[in-house]
Amino acid sequence: MEKKRRTFIKQSLAAASGIAATPFQDIFILNKSSEKMNPIVGHGDFTYRVDKEWGIQDPSQFPVNDCHEMILDKKNRIFMTTTHPKNNILIYDRSGKILDAWGTEYPGAHGLTIVSEGEEEFLFITDPDTHKVCKTTLKGEKLLEFSAPKEISNYADVSQFKPTETAVAPNGDIYIADGYGLDFIIQYDSKGNYIRHFGGKGEDQFDCCHGITLDTRGGNVPSLLITSRTANCFKRFTSDGKHLETIALPSCYICRPVLKNDILYFAVIVTKDWGTYDGMLAVLDQDNKVVSLPGGSLPSYSGGVLNAPTYDQKTFLNPHDVCIDDDENIYVPQWNSGKTYPIKLERV
Repeated sequence: MEKKRRTFIKQSLAAASGIAATPFQDIFILNKSSEKMNPIVGHGDFTYRVDKEWGIQDPSQFPVNDCHEMILDKKNRIFMTTTHPKNNILIYDRSGKILDAWGTEYPGAHGLTIVSEGEEEFLFITDPDTHKVCKTTLKGEKLLEFSAPKEISNYADVSQFKPTETAVAPNGDIYIADGYGLDFIIQYDSKGNYIRHFGGKGEDQFDCCHGITLDTRGGNVPSLLITSRTANCFKRFTSDGKHLETIALPSCYICRPVLKNDILYFAVIVTKDWGTYDGMLAVLDQDNKVVSLPGGSLPSYSGGVLNAPTYDQKTFLNPHDVCIDDDENIYVPQWNSGKTYPIKLERV
């Protein structure tokens, strides 16, 4: 129904602008040319037109290195973390124009979470290189900082703490995923007081708990969706750390789960080879079944388990995250991609 509605709107706009009077052959040629420049990717009702020029900037003004994560604020500004020493945060508008840039104290700028507190919004930035998580204003003023938790004896040295992501519960509790460190999920209250931790490395725990988000779909009690990236799965836990289920996604090295309109999205940074460009996006329905793999092969299942997808060899260069706007377009920052800027996928 949603796809039919989008198609009807586009056809109506085309007719209003006079395009409908163009000979069918000319329309076909125009569409073929457009598809070559901006190909369509994805499957089923989740298809997208690729715009690789969306985020391109003058590198002398706004350079990037590895681009990691993006979030959208209430003003429709898109914030992105990048590891370039000149600027760790770039702020785009939805047209792809840079509005602002700040931050030089996050050389490993990685995870980026936005949270509302009353009328204000704040950021949580993780930096595994400096072994810290910081809460800041949208202008970069630091309000709170987390380091290796002294309450966990496993951390013999601060360098073992290499956080990759955060999630914030409705009551303000903060969950930090130590994805590049000891694989613990560490829970704090809104003031930064330690509550508990769970996880750690191991077959029944995590192997790179790279991403975490709060799942409130279906009006259920909020749970935590946490990636175990090297194990090619994500795991669901209660808010106090009890394991509920594991969803296997063979060959999918998952970054972080992102929810929008009850649909689960994430970037698959690699499918099998860290030494070459690889990766795709994944779109999952309310039952956590993969229904589209933009940049990858048609999703299929055997015995209830996803068949290992294959990279299309052209769309992405190690995608690291997804940011979805209210029109369900997707913005994609990429890691180890030759210092490329983020790209946009326009929902078709």
